[in-house]
Amino acid sequence: MATKLRLQRRGRKHHPFYQIIVADSRAPRDGKYIERIGSYNPNTNPATITLDFDRALYWLQTGAEPSDTVRNILSNEGVLMKKHLLGGVAKGAFTEEDANSKFEEWLANKQKTVDSIKSTEEEKQRAEDKARLDAEKKANQARADEIAKKNAEVIAKLEAEKAAKAPKVEEAPAEKPKEAEKPKEEVKATTEKEAPKEDKAEVKAAKTPAVEEAPKEEKTKDAPVEEAPKKEESTPVEEPVKEEKAAPAKETKKEETPVAKEEAKDAPKEEPVKDDKKAE
Repeated sequence: MATKLRLQRRGRKHHPFYQIIVADSRAPRDGKYIERIGSYNPNTNPATITLDFDRALYWLQTGAEPSDTVRNILSNEGVLMKKHLLGGVAKGAFTEEDANSKFEEWLANKQKTVDSIKSTEEEKQRAEDKARLDAEKKANQARADEIAKKNAEVIAKLEAEKAAKAPKVEEAPAEKPKEAEKPKEEVKATTEKEAPKEDKAEVKAAKTPAVEEAPKEEKTKDAPVEEAPKKEESTPVEEPVKEEKAAPAKETKKEETPVAKEEAKDAPKEEPVKDDKKAE
């Protein structure tokens, strides 16, 4: 039975990964297989490969034929190199120790090349990321500048509108003092109206003591000699009342009351004068 080393597809649509299997050449691709010796995932960079090195070498030595893709995988992993060195040992070209040392040197050089490829890929990725970030920063800065310009224009328009409305707003408070003058004029008018009322009240208060003096004069009619001084005393009392409009009525009463008392005291002294008249 002819055996083959080939890939068996797994995974999902547009995202496949493969198993490395040993199967009969007459079996279908995804059918029954003899042994699974590794896997291959091409979706990563670089591709990830897992391989059972000894079992792959065994099946190659027994005559299994690899497919093209599996042959490349085995070459990169060093299985074919190991098979070539073991063939030289079987022919006696060099010893097994020399074969192992040569294989280790080959693996070291292979690892260096793989590492250099990985480092260059990482640098490229970093450069691409940096360029993308710079482009995004520039785009964001340009967008921010445009927004700032639009905002500045809007603010300028608003300020212009406010400046246009400002004079109208200032004229309104200028009219307020005129309104404030009206209450002052009204207050003056009210004070002028109230002033005559107060004058009338004071005149009435000034007239009241004249009425009160009438009975006092009746009492003193018997003394005709003293009537003249009474009039003289009363006249100076009434004159300051007229001049001083704001003087209260109580003061006039207080001023007149002592005059009446003095007259009352003087009245008994004049009795002998009456006797003399009778004697005559």
